[in-house]
Order: sequence, then C-alpha cells, then structure tokens
Amino acid sequence: MVFTPENIFLSGSVLILVSIVISKTGYRFGVPTLLLFIFTGMLFGSDGLGFQFDSPQVTQFIGMVSLSIILFSGGMETKFKDIKPVIAPGVVLSTAGVMMTTLVTGMFICFVSHIPGVGLNLSPVVSMLLAATMSSTDSASVFNLLKIQKIGLKHKMRPILELESGSNDPMAYMLTIALMEVVVSNSDFSVLHLSYELALQFTLGGIIGYGAGKLGTWLVNRINLPNASLYPVMLMSIVFITFTVTDLLHGNGYLSVYLAGLVMGNNRLSYRKEMSAFMEGLTWLVQIIMFLTLGLLVNPGELLDVGLVALAIGTFMILVARPASVFVTLIPFRKIPRSAKLFVSWVGLRGAVPIIFATYPLIHGVEDAGILFNIVFFITLLSLAVQGTTISWFARWLKLDMPEEKQGNEFGIELPDDLGSELNEMEMTDELLEKGRCLSQMDIPEGTLVMLIKRGNSVIVPNGQLELQKGDILLAISNNEPVARMSGEPRDGEPACRKVDGMRSGSSSFTKK
Repeated sequence: MVFTPENIFLSGSVLILVSIVISKTGYRFGVPTLLLFIFTGMLFGSDGLGFQFDSPQVTQFIGMVSLSIILFSGGMETKFKDIKPVIAPGVVLSTAGVMMTTLVTGMFICFVSHIPGVGLNLSPVVSMLLAATMSSTDSASVFNLLKIQKIGLKHKMRPILELESGSNDPMAYMLTIALMEVVVSNSDFSVLHLSYELALQFTLGGIIGYGAGKLGTWLVNRINLPNASLYPVMLMSIVFITFTVTDLLHGNGYLSVYLAGLVMGNNRLSYRKEMSAFMEGLTWLVQIIMFLTLGLLVNPGELLDVGLVALAIGTFMILVARPASVFVTLIPFRKIPRSAKLFVSWVGLRGAVPIIFATYPLIHGVEDAGILFNIVFFITLLSLAVQGTTISWFARWLKLDMPEEKQGNEFGIELPDDLGSELNEMEMTDELLEKGRCLSQMDIPEGTLVMLIKRGNSVIVPNGQLELQKGDILLAISNNEPVARMSGEPRDGEPACRKVDGMRSGSSSFTKK
C-alpha cells in the first residue's frame, strides 16, 4: 500500500475503531485491554492483512509522547492522602525492586544464552540490558479489569500498586539508558558511573518535576483564560515542556512528568473537571495508538524463532525474579501479610513500556537488538496472557478481594477538595421512616443540609414538608462530618407531610434524560 494522507487517516481510524470494538468483547472474558490492542495491530500488520510498518524511531517517538501523557495523567489521579500510608513500600518496590529484578533476571538470561544450542551467547552487560528493559511493571492495566469486575483489594494494595506502576518506569528507563551506553561505547561496566547517572537523573527529574507542578498549578489558577477549553490544552503543553526540558538537562523526563502530575493533582486547580475529562480521553487515545503501533512493528513469524528461550525467561521472571524482588524488598514491612505480597508478585505484568524501551537498542545499533526486541515482545504477550487474565481469580483465591469502593455519588455532583465540606448519601429504609416521613421530622445533625433527593429516575429539590418514601436517596452537604443516622423522631407542632408529584406541593423535580 502506498501511504497517502487520505488512507493514513482512513486506516488509522479503522484500526482505532476495531480496537475499541474488540476491547469491549474482551472485557467479558477478563482479557487485558493492552493485549487486545496489540493483537489488533498484529492482525493488520505485515504477517496479517499486510500493513507495512518498520520504523523503531517513529515507534519510540509515539511511545515517548504517550508515556509522558499517561504518567502525568496517572500522577494527577493519584491522591497523596491515599498513597501516604504506603509510600515507603511503594517507593522501595519501584526502585530497589526494579534493580533486583534486573540483576536476578540478567544473571539468568546470561546463563540461558550460553546453553549449547540456544544460539544467543549474550555478554553479562547485554543480558542486564535485556533484563532492564523488562524490569518495570504495568500494574495500572490491572485496575481496568478489577474495576470492570467490581473487585476491590484489601490491605491497601491498590495504592501500593498504583504508586509502584506510576513510579517504576523512570527507574527502568534509567537502567536501560545507562546500560545501553556501556554496550554501545564498548566501555567497561562501572557501578560507580551507573550510580552517578542514576543519581543525576533522579535528582534533576525530581527537582524539575516538583517545580513544574508548582509552576503549573500557579499558572492554571492565575491566568484566567476567557475560554475554559484552553485550560486542558495549556496543561498538555506543560507536560511536554516538562519532559523536554528535563531530558535536555539529562534528567529523567518520565519521573519529572509523573511528579508534576502528582503535585498538580493534589493542589486546588481551576477547571479541574474539564482538564481531568480531557486528560482521561487523551490518555485512552494515546494508549490505543501506542499499542497498535507496537503490534504493527513486530513480525509475528519472528517471534517463533525466539519462542523457547523467551518462554524460559518469561517463566523465570513470573515465578522467580518478580516474587524474589517483592519478598526481599518488602522484608522491613512486616505489617504487609504474605498473601498480599504473593498478589503483588503476581500483578507484575509486563506492558507497553518494556517494548518501547526495547526499541532503544534497535535504534542505537546494539548487536542482536532485533532478537532482544522479539524476546521482550514475546515475554510481554506471555505475561499479559497468563497473569493479566488471572488477576481476579488470584485475588479471590488469596481471599484479598472485597467490594469495590464506590466512587462519586448517584447525582454526579462533585465539590472542590479545598471547600471544607463533603457530600454524603443516605438511602431511606422502613426503619428510618417508621416514626415519621417528613423531612422536617428527621433528626438531621447541625451543619448538614439535604440538597437533593433521588426517587427512581427523578431528582427532587426538597422542602421540610416533603413526604419521604422507602428507597429515596438523600444527598446532603456537611462540614466534613459523616451524616448521622436520622432517627425520624417526630417533633411537636410540625405540619403534615405533603406528597410530591412532578412540580407540585411546593418543591421542584426533574427527570434525568
């Protein structure tokens, strides 16, 4: 096919549409979205329907843009109050855990590659480089499955996994770049030099990311743009400026954008709802594009050539390297039960990030880079197919599942975090209504106001004489205190209740469309 602007738009749109349709079908079977998007790309690729795409440079650029947006968005969605109690184990997993995974896996790869008949014969440094590209996890993809199947996690594992998955990519990136420089320059491996590079990238990435988050927060709240739609666009430009400036100064751009998102997401922001909706949609778009591109880049027929060795390495990572890194690095945290550590070990999914990192050796001409890329791709598919499809079952087997915590409320109303008040819901039962049905007869705590009542598909603006019914859901605003149980004790001199039907009886109602 000769690519023109017209058929690029057409084929790209068809790929995205097909991916979305396939992903909906896959949800029913608990298949990770990432795996479905990659398979869609492979289906349309050179060994499938014949789309020819062979550019690691373009793939790497798409991956860089996508990861910047994904990490920033993930930082914005991470609430510091949730991760604060588990920040220590999360950071240890994303740093020491990644390094240990690289070391243990690299040693195994070096051993396997020298077995007669394998035909790899990788040096220790190249073996470590291959392990480093696969050392980060894509735990975030697990939450889609848990959310769809409405499964929560005990022992605060969700914030631990969120923190790890959002912050371990920078560590894997730094190890990959540092080890690749050693391989390309044919210099001797130096632990001191590697430590210096890691410290420099961490320091610059942390400082610039924190500063960008503070500056971005100040700018969003002070600029007062005439069009609210420009705020998300400005936010996206902040993301790319932060990444680029950090990278030019030889810091870790991925760490800086994640920290910038974390800082901005935990401060008061004007037009937060508009920016969050924009970033959520943009994140899904870049994920789809990135996964499709990765699927188009690989030649499925070449995966068979490395199938056995990749299967051995992948099995070792799943059953040995990942569990060892989790259990060893979490030794100081005795309050985390063994079952939780087992689950964290199993959730160590490989995703798009390892494949993106595997393009760096391809671009820089590392010997056997094509073989390394195919091994990483094969292991990613193996991890997603085996671990990704058994997450829910594993949580139930370890008895770590719980009902998913409800997000938001029935009315779709949100309040700014810094308002000093919160919204609460209460469903009326026979017990609450047996002593009185008027809203004015309810023992409502001081400082609490019932704003709306949902009855079926209608939302009612109440007054004191409204007659409540079983199943009514009351939305109340209070001064950061839970709504107490309303006793329903009748009060002397209260007027009779009035039934509400449509717009009658002194209250208003409307039906949701």
